Amino acid sequence: MPAPVLQDFTGDWTLSREIEDFAQDRRGRMTGTARFMPERGGLRCREAGTLAFDGLPPMATERETIWQASDDGIEVAFADGRPFHSFRPGDLSPAARHDCAPDLYLVTYDFARWPDWRAEWRVTGPRKDYRMTTRYTRA
Repeated sequence: MPAPVLQDFTGDWTLSREIEDFAQDRRGRMTGTARFMPERGGLRCREAGTLAFDGLPPMATERETIWQASDDGIEVAFADGRPFHSFRPGDLSPAARHDCAPDLYLVTYDFARWPDWRAEWRVTGPRKDYRMTTRYTRA
């Protein structure tokens, strides 16, 4: 099956996110939705849901990113337009990094079961040490 292209993400997705916070020795889980909406030749992704860490009350959470097609694949920016990372969906193991000194964010995407897909972030820094795995399925 060919790798997804930007427009293949358009629409609504359910998401399930697991967070392993090694620095705080705790686990969290988010359930919610991701909506990829056309905007200015790309897609705006709005994630919203409920996040709960063991032993703490659940809280509402949301974030937005902007996805654009590029000659090399897909570029992802923060909601305010600042560059975040880019990746090539057709790579055997699509991956990217975001340096946010003093922290380092590494992501690996998995499209092998498209349209179900996964993004796994590994974040390290002086006060950060966690793995965040998100699974997306068509709504």
